[in-house]
Amino acid sequence: MKRRTFIRTTAASSSLLTLGGLGLDSCTASSKKHITILHTNDVHSHIDAFPNHHAEFPGLGGLARRAGLVNSIRTENPNTLLFDAGDIFQGTPYFNFYGGELEFKLMSMLNYDASTIGNHDFDNGIGGLLAQMPYAKFQFITSNYDFSNTVMDGLTQPYKVYEKDGIKIGVYGLGIELDGLVTKQLYKETQYLDPYELAIEMETKLKQEEQCDLVVCLSHLGYEYAYPDKPDDLKLAKKTSYTDLIIGGHTHTFLEKPTIVTNKSGREILVNQVGCFGVNLGRIDFYFDDVGTSASGYTITV
Repeated sequence: MKRRTFIRTTAASSSLLTLGGLGLDSCTASSKKHITILHTNDVHSHIDAFPNHHAEFPGLGGLARRAGLVNSIRTENPNTLLFDAGDIFQGTPYFNFYGGELEFKLMSMLNYDASTIGNHDFDNGIGGLLAQMPYAKFQFITSNYDFSNTVMDGLTQPYKVYEKDGIKIGVYGLGIELDGLVTKQLYKETQYLDPYELAIEMETKLKQEEQCDLVVCLSHLGYEYAYPDKPDDLKLAKKTSYTDLIIGGHTHTFLEKPTIVTNKSGREILVNQVGCFGVNLGRIDFYFDDVGTSASGYTITV
């Protein structure tokens, strides 16, 4: 399926921003580099599609359909990355019976590149999470959970750098405060660190030391809260300087297109979240040429 046809038939609207002074139309015509980022969040063990008579999501979702979409997009653009923003576990009998094994195996078959960790991923305890790690053939990235005094020590990393078509993409992850959401006996000695401080540390490292062309945050903080002291993605975006895209989770926020936020340095960046239960797939396209960089994003209904 041609790209123009695909966009017209699957996307109701999209967000467009210019990162380097170039509009999307001119960039698409002459672009030398094109990176696609696909993402999910809060899938909550939903493997099957919802039944056609479901009140809220009739006939939507399903991992097999998502796999078809992802494979189609990868064929269209081999320079594609696939991420998840956490809460992989909990929500269907698949998790109750298999404890997360099936979820990790299927995500591995879809060739996810990385995920961050959500609060519900601790629902069988940190030992339960550890037991499923051998089935995950993708990286877990979390910058503000310190697992050094737990059985998960060494099984996550604070950031990772990917390279596609000569473009370096740096990814870091942020998790929500577990106290009050998860009982202490489940997350044990996991230490929650300030997400804003870690975000600034990670994005600076990725941009200045790793020389990344794109910086992406996988966040399970939540899209937006009315409480000024509670961290969320929109507040985070305003505090960062080098992050280009925040892929969010936790609040099950359904966005038809990414939100454009002006960051600390006065640059516009994207914040996106695609609801829950695998009924949507997020897509962000970045275009690079000698003049600058631009991006567009939209949500695909599965």
